[in-house]
Amino acid sequence: MFETEHPARRAALLSREYVHTKNREGWLGLYAEDAIIEDPIGVSHIDPEGKGHRGPAAREAFWDKFIAPAEINIDIIDSYAAGNEVANHVVLAITIPAGDGKALLQKVHGIFTYHVDDQGKLLSLRGYWETDDPRNALTEIETGEQASA
Repeated sequence: MFETEHPARRAALLSREYVHTKNREGWLGLYAEDAIIEDPIGVSHIDPEGKGHRGPAAREAFWDKFIAPAEINIDIIDSYAAGNEVANHVVLAITIPAGDGKALLQKVHGIFTYHVDDQGKLLSLRGYWETDDPRNALTEIETGEQASA
């Protein structure tokens, strides 16, 4: 899948595909051993120390805590490849169940970069987005699903 794409763009497209289809093992398999995820870059509620998520155990925890419980749609607006990297302008729509027919929706507007090694394994995934940008705020939505009594 995506074999004719630039290697970094291929990794980014596979990452999106695996997130959309909830393929944990496929997504984790995209990364080199010591790769890092910084999403977003710096200190945030996702990464209170601002050091990123480095190594297999940290990436597994990132998936389990932030990807697995949510429905995530990644819309790539533009994509720019150079060297062993690609920068994608994206809008993520993240829906997190909140119970009682409600969910939290967060739309994240940002630039995500993917850097691969010579074998096409991800060395880094970095998200440039501002947590205090009002466009990226969580909002409560109705889902129509009621909890069973």
